[in-house]
Amino acid sequence: MKVLCVTLNPAIDLTVSLDVLNLGEVNRAHTQQTDAAGKGLNSAQILADLGADALAAGFLGAENDALFRQLFADRATERTKNPKLGALGDEFMRVAGATRTNIKLVDGAGTGVRTTDVNGAGFQISADDTARLSQHLCALASQADAVLVAGSLPKGFALNDFKDLLENLLAVNSRLVVDVSGEALKVALGLPLWLIKPNDDELFEVFGKPCRTLDEQAKLLDEAGANIQNVVISMGAKGVHWLQKTPDGLHAYQATPPKMTVKSTVGAGDTLVAGMMFGLLGNLAPTQVLAQATALAAHAVSIIGFKAADDDRLRTLLAQVEVLQVDV
Repeated sequence: MKVLCVTLNPAIDLTVSLDVLNLGEVNRAHTQQTDAAGKGLNSAQILADLGADALAAGFLGAENDALFRQLFADRATERTKNPKLGALGDEFMRVAGATRTNIKLVDGAGTGVRTTDVNGAGFQISADDTARLSQHLCALASQADAVLVAGSLPKGFALNDFKDLLENLLAVNSRLVVDVSGEALKVALGLPLWLIKPNDDELFEVFGKPCRTLDEQAKLLDEAGANIQNVVISMGAKGVHWLQKTPDGLHAYQATPPKMTVKSTVGAGDTLVAGMMFGLLGNLAPTQVLAQATALAAHAVSIIGFKAADDDRLRTLLAQVEVLQVDV
C-alpha cells in the first residue's frame, strides 16, 4: 500500500504545556516539545506506523528544514528495527524562505484541557513553485494507491491554484482525499473526491446552517450537490459520522469514541483521516474501518505528537468504540 500525503503549508509545531494560561503574565511551562508537522505529514506518519508506505510531499522552506530531515532519518532508522513499519519518504519540494512555526499552548487537565494556537507566517510561493509542485505531485500520484491533500494554503498559493492542483491530481488518481477548511473546503466540496473529512464547525462555517446531526449534515451536502464517495465528519468527543455513497445507495454510520484523558487535540483529525484511508484501502468492512479510525483518533488525543497506537493499545480502545449503521 502506497499513499501520497501532501502538505502545502507545513509547520514546526512548538507545543508548550502548562497548568493555567494567564494572559499578560509570566507563565511557566512544565513541558515543551518540538515536532516537524503539517496535516498531511501527520497523517503520513500514522499511515507509516500502520504499515503503509507513505510519501510526504508539498512545499518546505529551505532555510529551516533540518527538523524535517531529522524526522525522515529517524523514521528510516526506526524501520530497520521494526520491519512492520511502512516507509516514510521525503518528497517535499524546497522553496525559498523558512517554514512557519506554530506555537500550541496546552493548559488545563482532564476534560478541561484547551489548546491555544499561535500560527506563524511562512514562505511565499511563486507561480514557478506552483507549476513545479503540480508536475512533481502528479508524477507521484500516478504511482500511488491514494492521495491526501491536507492543511492550509501558503502565501502566494491562490484558491484557483488549489482547485487546479486537485483537478490535476484527480486526472491521474481517482482516490483523492482532502482535509481542509474555509474557502478551500468550499472548493473541495465541488469536486468528485474519494473522501473528505471536515469537522462540524468547518461545515457550519461553509454553509452557515446547523449541521450537528447526521440528517442535517446529509441534507446540507445534498443541497450543495456534493458528489463525494465518502464524507467523514469529525465532532470531537461526540464522535464521527460517515456518509458513504455506494452503487446500491447512500449508507450512514456513526461512531462513539471512548472517554479519554485529553493531553492534546493536535493531530487527532489527521489520525482519523489516516485510519479511514488505511481501512478503506485494506478493504475492511465499513464498521471495522470506522471503528479502527475512531480508536486511533482517540489514542491521538491522549498523547502529544504523532504516533499510532500499538496493537495492544488499539485492541483496548477498539473494545470501547461503538459503531452503528443508521438510516438517513
